[in-house]
Amino acid sequence: MEYRIAIVGATGLVGRNFLKALEDSSFPLKELRLFASEKSEGKTITFQKKSYVIHKLSKNAFQNIDFAFFSAGNKVAKQYVPLAISQGAVVIDNSSYFRQDPTVPLVVPEVNFSTIKKGTKLIANPNCSTAQCMLPLKILKDHYGLESVSYTTYQSVSGSGYKGILDFERVKKNLSPEFYPYSIVKTCIPEIDNIDKEGYTKEEWKMILESQKILNQSSLKISATCVRVPIVLGHAVSIQAKLSKPFTIAKIQSYMKNTPGIQLRDDMKKHLYPTTTDMDNQDDIFVGRFRKDFTEKNKILFYCTANNLRRGAAGNAILIAKKMIENHYIS
Repeated sequence: MEYRIAIVGATGLVGRNFLKALEDSSFPLKELRLFASEKSEGKTITFQKKSYVIHKLSKNAFQNIDFAFFSAGNKVAKQYVPLAISQGAVVIDNSSYFRQDPTVPLVVPEVNFSTIKKGTKLIANPNCSTAQCMLPLKILKDHYGLESVSYTTYQSVSGSGYKGILDFERVKKNLSPEFYPYSIVKTCIPEIDNIDKEGYTKEEWKMILESQKILNQSSLKISATCVRVPIVLGHAVSIQAKLSKPFTIAKIQSYMKNTPGIQLRDDMKKHLYPTTTDMDNQDDIFVGRFRKDFTEKNKILFYCTANNLRRGAAGNAILIAKKMIENHYIS
């Protein structure tokens, strides 16, 4: 069978990566509808050598659509996701609006696809940095148990969308920053999204709460520090995890190496470790630098990288849709 797809936010960074992910995954596509803001209405995007006209959203936008991929922010999600569902579409939403709704599955397909049932109409896509950490942490949880996790992220400017990239290009020309509070080419910025009264950013809370939900472990102790860094594409995360059982590095490396969706890069003598140069147009997660943390029993340190626009957004959503098709969750 082939399926009718709508992409909301088609002109954004993630929206354009939806098109690339559809193409790379050989998605069984029957029809494609592209939606964006009013200022993009009437423009065209070329996909598989065919031009598609961009439309603005309307009350009848999702009639006869099988999957609607949303990547247009919370305001659009709040208004139009219920409309898409009412017209019969399965919605996979990349905004944060529904992620903490207990009735909405928050899904990384290799980790918790079982939270989706036949008849599920709305699935939330995780935050980009959270998404890449879930599969390696799930492996550790399944084999050793997880007691606590500490994240330090190194997130590229594309995580801020076009505004972040434009500011990066602006300050490279020695102009003053207009989006970030400092010149992103001169420093890393430990501030992503709004800051609360406790001193945590919204991005840090996303990593904490979303990890607990996806791993189905609400009692898991998690801390996070999220940092914007001066690269265009790819997020990296340094992870410290306390396990419940003793482990060997060799065994954990073996588990990672033999898990589809993960690529192991771990040979320091050969300078082999994950970098953000590994993963153009890829949905895999790269892991390495596995070592014991000697500050406490059963603690491990490792490093992972991924394409934030693919594994962290569009690619993850396409994987969800393909797995729903494989499991006959959509006719």
